[in-house]
Amino acid sequence: MQYLLTHIHTLVPMTGQRTTKVTILHDAAIFVRGNVIERIGSSAELASLQEQYEVIDLRDHIVLPGLVNTHHHLYQTLTRAIAQDSELFDWLKTLYPIWLGLDSKAIYISALTGMAELILSGCTTASDHLYIYPNDCRIDDEILAAQEIGLRFHATRGSMSLGGSKGGLPPDRATEDENAILKDTMRAVETYNDRSRYAMLRVAVAPCSPFSVTTDLMRESARLARHYGVMLHTHLAETRDEEAFCLAKFGKRPLDYAESVEWLGDDTWYAHGVHFSQPDVVRMAACGCGIAHCPTSNMRLASGIAPIRLMLDQGMKIGLGVDGSASNDGSHLLAEARQAMLLQRVQNGSTAFSAADALWLATRGGASVLGRDDIGQLVPGNAADLIAINLNRIEYTGALHDPLGAVVFCAPRGVDFSMINGRIVVRDGRLTTVDLGRLVEQHNAVSAKLLERA
Repeated sequence: MQYLLTHIHTLVPMTGQRTTKVTILHDAAIFVRGNVIERIGSSAELASLQEQYEVIDLRDHIVLPGLVNTHHHLYQTLTRAIAQDSELFDWLKTLYPIWLGLDSKAIYISALTGMAELILSGCTTASDHLYIYPNDCRIDDEILAAQEIGLRFHATRGSMSLGGSKGGLPPDRATEDENAILKDTMRAVETYNDRSRYAMLRVAVAPCSPFSVTTDLMRESARLARHYGVMLHTHLAETRDEEAFCLAKFGKRPLDYAESVEWLGDDTWYAHGVHFSQPDVVRMAACGCGIAHCPTSNMRLASGIAPIRLMLDQGMKIGLGVDGSASNDGSHLLAEARQAMLLQRVQNGSTAFSAADALWLATRGGASVLGRDDIGQLVPGNAADLIAINLNRIEYTGALHDPLGAVVFCAPRGVDFSMINGRIVVRDGRLTTVDLGRLVEQHNAVSAKLLERA
């Protein structure tokens, strides 16, 4: 298909460098051919295309690159609002027994639901960390959901192998045999990973955390990933409890432990990074490691405030993650951008983080963390991943002097239009690829059954 998006009220292509002034265009137009942006200009400049291609009039809308989610646990949409007053380790101990009831259908339905929520919030590319595989669960279940709904997807084959009997946090029943983990990870990479530009599906290697995976599996996972040329992902430096665990079991702080098992490099990104020191940040910036910043989850579990301003100033790759829907209790990526901005201001002052900084993390930053140069900004030759939000609504009244500021500072809204890889997946605020009402009914039924079993 070919589309002409025209009369765009405010176009924010997120081009240039992070430290330069944000480019903003008015009465702009974008021509999309197939899955690629072919031309960007004023509506007048592209007016001759109106008679040849389908025209989508976006007057009153702000258009942004599609947002990028760098860390999630989609299956957790089934278990929201549980262990409401717990910190991470106690929260996990409460939820592990419930998650042992997951099956293939639960993974598929929860993934489809979480992806729908993400897309409606402006997300066009997402990474998910599925690290628990009881019963007949497979990573294939959430990949099928991504293909059905039309989300650009980075599936990470997670794992846990260090159970309670070996000094780990999860119960033994929640772990897998390490040889089986490595074998299935290779299968997932060989079956699904697409190295091509504009790829809709990539696979990364993602043992869960220092307190749930053995040293051997961490090291072998890194070697497997580098053999295949795919990326590495894990949780790191999320809480003080994790740091104490690493010191007690390995005699090293989290980043030193990661380095000892070959987990430093520009092919690696960590979730959270709340408790990295300044020397840690300098070291990670030098080697190109990325961070998935998850502010809402970090607040919900009282984990702390990640030093994002310091990381940006050191030149680190940083994206946003909504994290699991049981520690965020939502999958709203635009709301996460707002939260990131506000939290850095709490820590560092009112000028520490701007609306443009927040949108950078949600677009360009996330693309860099996932190793992509074909998404995250609206330029000719990039994938046609974009979102549009109607500014003519009550939440933005009084803020139309600064539409970019409005979408971050004002109450978070869903998107009115979304295109992923040249395909329209949201039109007039509604998903076009799945029946949302029926999906919600199915999801609630699966969730109720899971909780009844537990």
